[in-house]
Amino acid sequence: MSEINRIRNFSIIAHIDHGKSTIADRVIQKCGGLTDREMKTQVLDSMDIERERGITIKAQTVKLNYKAKDGNEYVLNIIDTPGHVDFGYEVSRSLSACEGSLLIVDSTQGVEAQTLANVYQALEINHEVIPVLNKIDLPASDIEKTKKEIEDVVGIDTSNAISCSGKTGEGIENILEAIVNNLPPPKGLENEKLKSLLIDSWYDSYLGVVILVRVINGKIKKNMKVKLMSNNRDYVIEKVGVFTPKPKDVSELCSGEIGFIITGIKSLSETKVGDTICDATNPIQKPLTGFKPSKPVVFCGLFPVDSSEYQKLKDGLAKLKLNDSSFSFEPESSSALGLGFRCGFLGLLHLEIITERLEREFDVNLITTTPGVIYKVHKIKGEIIDLQNPSNMPDPSQITKIEEPWIKSTIITPDEYLGSIIKICQDKRGIQTNLSYSGKRAVLSYDLPLNEVVFDFNDRLKSVSSGYASFDYEISSYREGDLVKLGILVNSESVDALAMIIHRDFAQKTGRQVCEKLKDLIPRHNFMIPVQAAIGGKIVARESIKGFKKDVLTKIHGGGATDRKRKLLEKQKRGKARAKQFGKVEIPQEAFIGVLKINKES
Repeated sequence: MSEINRIRNFSIIAHIDHGKSTIADRVIQKCGGLTDREMKTQVLDSMDIERERGITIKAQTVKLNYKAKDGNEYVLNIIDTPGHVDFGYEVSRSLSACEGSLLIVDSTQGVEAQTLANVYQALEINHEVIPVLNKIDLPASDIEKTKKEIEDVVGIDTSNAISCSGKTGEGIENILEAIVNNLPPPKGLENEKLKSLLIDSWYDSYLGVVILVRVINGKIKKNMKVKLMSNNRDYVIEKVGVFTPKPKDVSELCSGEIGFIITGIKSLSETKVGDTICDATNPIQKPLTGFKPSKPVVFCGLFPVDSSEYQKLKDGLAKLKLNDSSFSFEPESSSALGLGFRCGFLGLLHLEIITERLEREFDVNLITTTPGVIYKVHKIKGEIIDLQNPSNMPDPSQITKIEEPWIKSTIITPDEYLGSIIKICQDKRGIQTNLSYSGKRAVLSYDLPLNEVVFDFNDRLKSVSSGYASFDYEISSYREGDLVKLGILVNSESVDALAMIIHRDFAQKTGRQVCEKLKDLIPRHNFMIPVQAAIGGKIVARESIKGFKKDVLTKIHGGGATDRKRKLLEKQKRGKARAKQFGKVEIPQEAFIGVLKINKES
């Protein structure tokens, strides 16, 4: 058997919490990748935040040796992928580097929304899929029901499905045997010109940029001169290695193998995910197709609570960007919040993780403005602009229409919660496209505007379904919407940090809620402060914060409306008018945070 026929490249795909990382742990243990002393739970989840939340954020790879029952020794390259919808791009590029997938389904919960999304991605690129039913050690496990659900909802044969328990290790050997017998070896020619795929890259403070590659044809060796085809630049390879899961140096990577190379690159921007790496002395003509670059879809402003921490925030963002090319940021200033950054994320979990890492690893206290999406604004002269910050919206008289991003979503829920979930989707301007059943669970398809989903959709879905509903989405298209900019004015001055783009139907209600909240949170001044919500030049809601009133008549004795009293009151009135004209209203930080919570509560 040739060397390449003994290689099996596969990824592990599943919904969140169905046991991908645990099964990867057991496989590593079974193949002797780590000793029992070195072993720990979620060994491939290297970040503290991954271990705490029990989720995978970055896809990880491991090369293992396995002696099969047929007496041959096989090389297994595992890629453990994230399960959360925000990190779908990690899944897609991991799948592109493999020939097969292990589909893990929790036998106590059955098929979930993300299971479907990941399987379809794998089937789209002609993967061989092995279904694995996990958690069979739990009393609630129902193997036959789960098999039927996989066949009904996903549509793949489960006659050879493997039952296992990632916790106890039962069935792990059967998984390994199925991998070597059922998954195809990689196709590739060792004697051809070098052609390899750049799967991922990250920054190491000692080594510079580390590049994860899958060699398609040829070999990659130390001291070889290679070319990155996207930027047409040449580099010399200083180091070649594999993860076992510890980094281990090797002399070369042959066709079909997955490993890492180090070329002395200092900037991550030079290494585009999906790029083709070839031999600089004998280059290939046509690059690999690669895969779609990840584009941020949710934007918000990040501002330091203390303006002296601006530099600290900037350094923190730059360091996070080194290991996460899907995240973007640019400087932004706000009259209310000072200097900060406009940041782009793949979704709300991504936003949450970046802000948590900034607060934790770089010790920066942050204010996050309302998350928003990218709108396409069509102007009268035919120009189309991408708008992410509401305060940059052109004058309404210059706009012919505004388009917003829509998503195709799949929601899987127990039947008893269906009515409440349909109501939420309708409240969010959703359009139902399909409804089918698998046993007592409904599979619901909806088209929804992304703007309505980014705030609180997932939270509301989990609360009305007691946590049982699962949700997955992909961005489908841009559609025209009746959208307006809702501006907030405090003492007749616009507060740019509170501006939002919103559907006209919800503008008045949201404006009223924001005004009421600000009335409670902005402290009283010596003059009356009007708090208004406006669409263009039209005020749609208003609240007034009463000013402090000093009794200027106490020093005058006696009753009646004398000229002296009237003069004193007139003087006070003029003073208040001047104070209102020149007085500056300080909006406390709690007011901004309170307004941001409105979207969650409404």
